Amino acid sequence: MDGTLVKTEEYWGEAMFELAGQLGGRMSAEARAATVGTSMRVAMGILYADLGVTRTEEQLQADITQVMDAVARMMTERLIWLPGARELLTAVHDAGLRTALVTTTPRRLADLVIAHIEAGFPDGGPFDVTVCGDEVPARKPDPAPYLQAMSALGVSPAESVVIEDSLVGVTSGLAAGAAVLGVAGLQPVPPAPGLVQVDSLAGTGLPELADVLAARRQETTAR
Repeated sequence: MDGTLVKTEEYWGEAMFELAGQLGGRMSAEARAATVGTSMRVAMGILYADLGVTRTEEQLQADITQVMDAVARMMTERLIWLPGARELLTAVHDAGLRTALVTTTPRRLADLVIAHIEAGFPDGGPFDVTVCGDEVPARKPDPAPYLQAMSALGVSPAESVVIEDSLVGVTSGLAAGAAVLGVAGLQPVPPAPGLVQVDSLAGTGLPELADVLAARRQETTAR
């Protein structure tokens, strides 16, 4: 969701940079990039290590709440589609393909974005299933979130295409056995079998998704 469909990844950055300032430091660009796609606990650990500070569990929970509240406020104020994302989602929806939104974002924040997305689809929204970070046994890069989504959709990994912008998301999708379309984001993602990378979703449609799936099948057959 964040950084793939809508331009919300920057909100997390803004909130963490603000927290870093309150903690008396400045978060580096490298640390910020390392937090993309991770859970809040992991992201806070990266932030604390970058600043060289130690926080108690109580302070950690307070920091997480502050960041999440700030992101929630920004999500309700503005929501921007990333290039090509809305068009691709519309094409997939109109074709009747089974579709899931799989995000590390907790449900209470994800629902704010999902509501905006669904408002643009008069027949109830483009997703058959939504899986959030607080609803899975393990978060990305573990394959559990995508396996849970595939199970709920009633589809196999071999017939699934995952679209991701982060290293942890790409790793999760590949580990789940899906073909993965990687969209350039805030962190570099190295080449990997089963992964096709693009600069953006602009110009990406059903034929391109079919090509991603076909490339994965060819690699599997060639092994």
